[in-house]
Amino acid sequence: MTASTSPKKSNGKHLRRFTKKRCFLLFLLVGLCVFELYRSNATVGITHYTLISEKLPDAFHHYTIVQLSDLHDAVYGQDHEVVVRKVRTIAPDVIFITGDLVDSNRYHLEQSLRLVEALQTVAPIYYVTGNHEIATNDVEHIKGALERLGVYVLTDEAYRITRPPDQSIVIGGIEDPLASEQEDDITVKASIQRTFRQVPDERFKVLLSHRPEQFEVYVEQGIDVVFSGHAHGGQFRIPGIGGLVSPGEGWFPNYTSGVHEENGSRMIISRGLGNSIIPIRMLNQPEIVVVTLQQTANE
Repeated sequence: MTASTSPKKSNGKHLRRFTKKRCFLLFLLVGLCVFELYRSNATVGITHYTLISEKLPDAFHHYTIVQLSDLHDAVYGQDHEVVVRKVRTIAPDVIFITGDLVDSNRYHLEQSLRLVEALQTVAPIYYVTGNHEIATNDVEHIKGALERLGVYVLTDEAYRITRPPDQSIVIGGIEDPLASEQEDDITVKASIQRTFRQVPDERFKVLLSHRPEQFEVYVEQGIDVVFSGHAHGGQFRIPGIGGLVSPGEGWFPNYTSGVHEENGSRMIISRGLGNSIIPIRMLNQPEIVVVTLQQTANE
């Protein structure tokens, strides 16, 4: 006599297997979401770029830049130890802070200054304002506090950086256009012209400017390299598409992260370290940007 399995029992077994598989996949999906929320909001990554330019003087070949942007009064570890440790390990030649060190909605200047204080012995620090510094209505106090820590605060001005044997580049920085009553593009153009008014065209020019949406102005003004922030990486990043939303650009913005190039001008956009109005990120890890300048690609 041959044993047989009833259709009812067989269907029940398949249903239990399907339910277990579905529960496992749901658990896995939830776990991945929790991990990504943690990674995008409680950890800091390092992003490396190499910028090649024949215009770069020999003395600045392999010059290393760390860019920090949009801290918004955030803290990673006690007294910013996570960020400080990573920057010390990089050992850069210079540190750029490209605005929104503080957040106008929960202004805590002393907390953010502790990061600057911890980094002041690592490398020279250059800083420009973002819209949140202007929005605090306390911008002169902020600048004064940074200057007392030895920071080069750039308000529509430039510094010539010289390395032996008497070769130099120029680092300039402009005030955030929120400080002006004119249209942003008009303000940014005028600020750049003031900043580099005495700089020869052949000099390698680096600009610190908070606003990436002004890229066309930077290109028009012949800037070699721009360091920017402001966009927070688009807050929520969609694989294959990019950022979802950005201040100044709206939905599906063009300029939220990475390196952008046009007519010989390049712009590096930091995804930043903190958040502001939107309190969380997704698929968008906070970052420290590291840029190495090179004369040629043949390394």
